[in-house]
Amino acid sequence: MNARLFALIDIATMEKNAKTLSWIIETVRNLGATIVEYRNKTGSFEEKKDDILMIKESLDASLIVNDDILLAPFCDGLHLGQDDLLKYANSTAKSVECVREIIGGKILGISTHNEKEILEANSTSVDYIGLGAYRRTYTKNTNNILGERLSTLALLSKKPVAAIGGVKLNDRIANVAYLVIGAGLYED
Repeated sequence: MNARLFALIDIATMEKNAKTLSWIIETVRNLGATIVEYRNKTGSFEEKKDDILMIKESLDASLIVNDDILLAPFCDGLHLGQDDLLKYANSTAKSVECVREIIGGKILGISTHNEKEILEANSTSVDYIGLGAYRRTYTKNTNNILGERLSTLALLSKKPVAAIGGVKLNDRIANVAYLVIGAGLYED
């Protein structure tokens, strides 16, 4: 089974590459992404909301937002990193439970980086896990590079796995449901 495209629209990366939101939406549409994640670490709430509404109107894909639970009502779900989970409770299970109370049945994904985090996620109601980093990337601090071990670790998950971190469009990674492509969307 080929992994499906999970496109990461990161506003900082978009701006670094001198592209517009319209350009990245068209690129993502042409590539056939089934899930799109919106990440904007610096914009105002209104800017983020406007971007989300534009993306939602323009694409036929599930749209999730990165980290900002206040924006979840405007899209199909939420993705949280390990540090963001700690804002809700002191364990993965309790954090996921708290977030579920807020977002209900919307899509919920969390980042994982090792066996312990994968096993913790297995006992929760998350819909998928992001697993990585597959390779080094300039968009995030990536001290834990999994490389080919990602495929083996993915077998431990009871949830669909999205390979994250430096993934490129031509990568073929076994045992994952999704390839999360961010900076790779700008490569020829």
